[in-house]
Amino acid sequence: MSSQSASDQNNCGICLSSMATPKGQAIFTAQCSYSFHYPCIVQNVQHGNLCCPICRAIWDKQNVPFQPNNWTSSFPPQHNNSGDPPHPWGVNFPQNNNLGGNSPNISFSFQPRQSPHQTYHQYSYQQPSWNYPPFPFMQQHQAFPEPASFSDDEPLLSTSPMQSNDPQGVTIKTQTESLAISAAESHPRYPVLVSICAPSLQDTDGQGRTPIDLVTVLDVSGSMCGLKLDLVKRAVKFIIQNLGPSDRLSIVTFSTTARRVFPLRRMSVEGRENAVRAVNSLGPDNMTNIVAGLEIGTRVLEERRERNPVASIMLLSDGMDTYCHSASQLLAQLPASIRSNCMQHEIPVHTFGFGSDHDPNTMHAISNASGGTFSFLESFGMIQDSFALCIGGLLSVVAQEVRLTVRSASHGVKIVAIPSGRYVRTISDEDLQGVVDVGSVYAEEEKQFLVYLFVPQSSTTDTKTSLLDVSCVYRDIASNELIQVQGELVEILRPEVCSLTHQVVSLEVDHQRNRILVSETIAEAQGLAENGNLEAARAILTQRRESLLTTPAARAEDGLNNLLETELQEVMDRMATMDLYTHTGRAYALSGMSSHSLQRATTRGDTINSCLSASFGAAQASHSARGTFQQQQQCVSSGATPFGSPAPLLRGGAYETSSMVRMVQKSKDLGTSYTK
Repeated sequence: MSSQSASDQNNCGICLSSMATPKGQAIFTAQCSYSFHYPCIVQNVQHGNLCCPICRAIWDKQNVPFQPNNWTSSFPPQHNNSGDPPHPWGVNFPQNNNLGGNSPNISFSFQPRQSPHQTYHQYSYQQPSWNYPPFPFMQQHQAFPEPASFSDDEPLLSTSPMQSNDPQGVTIKTQTESLAISAAESHPRYPVLVSICAPSLQDTDGQGRTPIDLVTVLDVSGSMCGLKLDLVKRAVKFIIQNLGPSDRLSIVTFSTTARRVFPLRRMSVEGRENAVRAVNSLGPDNMTNIVAGLEIGTRVLEERRERNPVASIMLLSDGMDTYCHSASQLLAQLPASIRSNCMQHEIPVHTFGFGSDHDPNTMHAISNASGGTFSFLESFGMIQDSFALCIGGLLSVVAQEVRLTVRSASHGVKIVAIPSGRYVRTISDEDLQGVVDVGSVYAEEEKQFLVYLFVPQSSTTDTKTSLLDVSCVYRDIASNELIQVQGELVEILRPEVCSLTHQVVSLEVDHQRNRILVSETIAEAQGLAENGNLEAARAILTQRRESLLTTPAARAEDGLNNLLETELQEVMDRMATMDLYTHTGRAYALSGMSSHSLQRATTRGDTINSCLSASFGAAQASHSARGTFQQQQQCVSSGATPFGSPAPLLRGGAYETSSMVRMVQKSKDLGTSYTK
């Protein structure tokens, strides 16, 4: 049940707008004591929902708002400058809706009458003088021709609201595994950690941030009926509520075919109202055609006349694609801008697999190909919080076209490998230079890469060997300028004999090494499980977990190590049987692989170690520490000279940033999350 109480309810539980009651506004209060705008609940009932959208109490169909057969629209007349009668619930609709029709002059009357035996209101209804023509998006099953081009996007604001972010901009940190390598020793695979640190947002309230063009592509197939679709509508309304007037949103739905139900419009007051009405109009229908939905969603962004700096697609589906029977078949039909392999993915698609019947292989493949993330929504109540986690990041992009370059700084030092997940890396110039293309980064994100080096012997002792020159280039969104950042020269001591202090392992390097090994092991286990070899999959997971417990980070009782250990155990548990693996294990493993490959937060099915968990409080949400994988190393052996500073407490889940946590907390504060 919702954590929102009836006594302190301030917003309508359907449209999420204020429940303040100006003159003429009709409010419906149910037996369960929750209140809604009368037209909102009427439309909800007309879609066949006979239970409370908040607490799910079942209503007697005789005691819910009427369902007249000849009422063709849920939207009575509006107050406007032409003298039309006032809108009964206080929303001013434009005279010209820009979506295919004008508003007529009609009259409604709503007179509340209280029954002595009932604790809710019923309303008598006077038929309007003529039927109000619906907006094109008002009836899900009515066919409206798509325009030849989606170049009808609303123009951007003439003045940009963007402000400079943290004055320090993007920064670079480096850390060697140890303080020294003995002069007589050569090292075939010595790790150096290089971190790209994004600045924080100056204004945490979102004023002056980077505006976004966002397209939601929503599954409205027959399986999305009832509670599922209700919760998706709520989640999209939450997105609408948290977009600003410089952001633009378009809504695309798909079932057997796909259609754009709301064009790319700025989320001004009027834009939000129109978007909410579009969401309220959605209803379930027929089969699942993911490709058709993505084709329309991609066209909306490709064909727009003007462009905000950031653009993305959020795709949600609860089922298998009816027309494509494999992920490879579906990928082959996707637009080229989604399947881009370049650094700056043109249109990243963040996918959300809903429930146990969706196709995680396909959803993961789409996100992988486009540079987006894949989230597994195991329960109904996770939808809104999961959307909040995603847009918390999308609304905090601070830099684009980020590219890291490392180069050997001494004769004989060569680059052996740079594990970089999904980020494209190249090693060139006879192993003397490495480049990692990162693309866009969110505020406070930290992208960490281990650069493995061959370090030769040193001909002299008690000197330093220069290992790496490190630099980064990125496009600052506020100024639209390319900015070059030069890191400090990476050096290491070369004593004749290394002391115990020299040999202390950096916990930060150990963190990253453990994370990479765990991610690779999960991927290997998932491959074995796909081939039906669950025994081998569980065996390598067990082996990795046991080795993890012997690392310096584990001996230091490091919190991040505990998260990795928990993750391995969870994957292993979900591979106990083939039925369990196909039901939830596959999606859980793939969502984790997606998160690790981009070093970016996703929803993982369970939410125990995340800000999505019910126990994650506001105090944790406001924690001022940097991201999960930004921990500083600490000394492993007692009494030794500290090698870095102690690691701060984790924020709640892997890769979660302050902007994500704040947005999830806003979602939780609304009290609209449900349990299955």
